[in-house]
Amino acid sequence: MNYRAVSKDTLIAFFDSEFPNNALTIESVGDKKACIRRTPKQEDLRPGNTVSGPFMMSIADTALYVTILAELGLVALAVTTSLNFNFLRKPTANADVVAKCTLLKVGRKLVVGEVTLYSDGDERPIAHAVGTYSLPS
Repeated sequence: MNYRAVSKDTLIAFFDSEFPNNALTIESVGDKKACIRRTPKQEDLRPGNTVSGPFMMSIADTALYVTILAELGLVALAVTTSLNFNFLRKPTANADVVAKCTLLKVGRKLVVGEVTLYSDGDERPIAHAVGTYSLPS
């Protein structure tokens, strides 16, 4: 398959169309990297006033998806095949979660990337993930 990178504006339009309630901000894309952010809502918090694990895993997976689409284009049926997740420290409940993704390998059938999550305004990572996506034949 011939893939073609797409712009940040194309990705924003795609997410607005396909996932209208995503509450996602795509900050940057390019050179096998992307940075996105989401603001946790009240329902994204767990007891102890911290951001829930499912919220953080979701934004990490989304960051991988955004980075892959930016690199390869709007590839239908690219799907997550694995996501290895490490929680490193308690995130700040009232701060956006920022996800920075780098693709490590872009193959014909599989793409591997890593994502580091941060609380906005804090340079210490709150989580780290490595994920693999399968590309359609």
